[in-house]
Amino acid sequence: MAARGGQNSPPDYLKGLNPEQRLAVETTEGPVLVLAGAGTGKTRVLTTRIAHILATGKAFPSQILAVTFTNKAAREMKQRIGILIGEGNVEGMPWLGTFHSIGVKLLRRHAELAGLRSDFTILDTDDVVRLIKQLIQAEGLDDKRWPAKQFAQMIDGWKNKGQGPADIAEGDARSFANGKGRELYKAYQERLQTLNACDFGDLLCHPIRIFRANPDVLKDYHRRFKYILVDEYQDTNTAQYMWLRLLAQRAEGRATVNICCVGDDDQSIYGWRGAEVDNILRFDKDFPGATIIRLERNYRSTAHILGAASHLIAHNEGRFGKTLFTDRNDPEDGKVNVHAAWDSEEEARAIGETIEAYQRQKHNLNDMAILVRASFQMRAFEDRFITLGLNYRVIGGPRFYERMEIRDALAFFRVVANSGDDLAFERIVNVPKRGLGEATIRQIHDTARALRIPMLEAAGNLAESDELKPKPRAALREVAANFERWQKALETKPHTELAETILEESGYTDMWKNDRSAEAPGRLENLKELIRSMEEYESLRSFLEHVALVMDAEQNAGQDAVSIMTLHSAKGLEFETVFLPGWEEGLFPHQRALDEGGRSGLEEERRLAYVGLTRAKKNLHIWFVSNRLIHGLWQSTIPSRFLEELPESHVEIAESGNSYGGYGNPYGGGSFASGRGGRQNPYGASRFDNVGANTEKSGAFSNTYSTPGWQRAQANRTEATDRNWGTRSGHQVERIGYGETDSGYGAGRTSVKGRTIDGELVAKSVADKPSPFSVGDRVFHQKFGNGNISAIEGNKLTIDFDKAGQKRVLDGFVAAV
Repeated sequence: MAARGGQNSPPDYLKGLNPEQRLAVETTEGPVLVLAGAGTGKTRVLTTRIAHILATGKAFPSQILAVTFTNKAAREMKQRIGILIGEGNVEGMPWLGTFHSIGVKLLRRHAELAGLRSDFTILDTDDVVRLIKQLIQAEGLDDKRWPAKQFAQMIDGWKNKGQGPADIAEGDARSFANGKGRELYKAYQERLQTLNACDFGDLLCHPIRIFRANPDVLKDYHRRFKYILVDEYQDTNTAQYMWLRLLAQRAEGRATVNICCVGDDDQSIYGWRGAEVDNILRFDKDFPGATIIRLERNYRSTAHILGAASHLIAHNEGRFGKTLFTDRNDPEDGKVNVHAAWDSEEEARAIGETIEAYQRQKHNLNDMAILVRASFQMRAFEDRFITLGLNYRVIGGPRFYERMEIRDALAFFRVVANSGDDLAFERIVNVPKRGLGEATIRQIHDTARALRIPMLEAAGNLAESDELKPKPRAALREVAANFERWQKALETKPHTELAETILEESGYTDMWKNDRSAEAPGRLENLKELIRSMEEYESLRSFLEHVALVMDAEQNAGQDAVSIMTLHSAKGLEFETVFLPGWEEGLFPHQRALDEGGRSGLEEERRLAYVGLTRAKKNLHIWFVSNRLIHGLWQSTIPSRFLEELPESHVEIAESGNSYGGYGNPYGGGSFASGRGGRQNPYGASRFDNVGANTEKSGAFSNTYSTPGWQRAQANRTEATDRNWGTRSGHQVERIGYGETDSGYGAGRTSVKGRTIDGELVAKSVADKPSPFSVGDRVFHQKFGNGNISAIEGNKLTIDFDKAGQKRVLDGFVAAV
């Protein structure tokens, strides 16, 4: 075969592999788990392993089941295998694809066993929502009180767990439609069967049920698949895990199970969409005698970046444990830089200047990325880069001013500033929905053209005529009156206050407050960020001029551009230079993850931080600020606990060049306090507490550090500690420390004294302790306000909040009303 080397040399496709990679390729028999750290050549190992199985004649292409998470990854895998051993040797690999593409193939073969025909239709998200809305209305329920989109997300979550209508927990079933969740789910599945259709969740759930109910069918696939390979195993959800376990179980005539899963438990960051890190952590229990191979030699990052990342992730308990290292030894490699700024605008300005400095050193913008924890952080960078003339691209979503809610809000503002802006008026005349159909809007348009007047004026004229029915006439009368009132206020009211008034009085803010979709909270945050950005301009018109220039610049952005994206979107990518802004408590780790997930939420946030650190190849800059606009309010902040978990030997605290002096503005610029004497913050003393503060290094923390954010966190911690833990004295938490073994990066577990995990900053989940609340109780949450408990699972409450929508929180963070 062309891909093979000489008689005494390894095949060409094995050349260049390091010992651990080669071991992972050549250990083909039995269950194998390849723990592939970031930048360790995971993709090469997986593709070479398949090439090796084919090249050595261990299996035919049709006898290999290879599962990926994206169609792109499947295509690239097949292409790489073809390059390694020749295109002709990978023809006929019908079982290489995503979970869903393979699920479709299985289901079409056995459709009748699921009550379907083989020509079944796969419904997209819009189809599903439309179908569920019909079922909700058929039940006589209010589809505004119980949105179809929300129930579609609930069904998707149940199917990600492999749960049919009979399997869902009583609490979950009661949390929707006045306790009719299970009945609606059952009616939905029956309707799908009548339509000869299924949704994406069924593509796995149906095969699971078919395999369980028809052992002969399952045995056929046991005989068919000699080798099973799975990529990104840490991202599998419960249904995918169940599907794989059925296909990989020991069976009659099957002495060993040749399954190889490749993944990294330290990069499991999709728990919010159903991924279960426990799937990879229990591999050796699911497959006794499994071989576990660690890939720790990193080909991407510097030793300082890897040292910081390994030290950080060692604080997680739920992990196998590995330490990344590199053979690279360049004395020019710098440490991880930590910077402080006064607020998010200063943060964006400083990062922009740093990028320009890299540009002057001939660095390409394409090699730089800004990775944020929350999408609302992007706006400050977008505006700053427009001012500087820096090209940028937003990955994984629209740019700030291209988002639907921002365009809607801007349309309202444009009509107020210019009543003749018909394009803007057409966009929002029926937003929120006012019962104006296409015929009415067409009539407004025709009237405006006939009389050569703006559509707003035409709408007012029609509202006072008898040409329309009473309902649309009343709606147009309200629209015309609103804009008349807002236009009068334009000359007398501060423009930011007027903008808030417009969004409130139009009903637009309430529309999103009442929306129960997962996107609604983010849209409200973006609207608040939009109002905040207007403060920088003298008037509404000057702000709209700025936006017009921004939109024009975005249309003409060049090819060489800085990438801006969330940390979740960055997984799998790498950049020469990475900026990580917003490392503050409440933002990162995110408060919602801590409130709803407790310790497991914290560990997933730490894995997300690890992903961010390991995207950088050479230069890594981390930022935190003293003040940030959160939920529309300026709040003093404290540095993220993740900063304290970075080792001093790999971190350099950068001097602040601004007049604010970085963190702790009341003290002005100056030295960086690193003393620890007598200081306490909500999760232990931090060398970053007074970065930029002109305080003594001996640590006069208790006398000088008194920002409102720190005081609030201290008060919250004390209150939450009393509530959830009882007395604080002597309380310690068992965590992974930095032991003596395995190069010192925490292979052993030690008790980290003096650093507790409790209070408002991290909620401890005690699943076996019954909740003192009952379904239907009225409660208050400090962040979300008043609401009613709709479901209880252990100490986790599902609450329908009056304004914030449905949330899952721990019972320790609510009080009875």
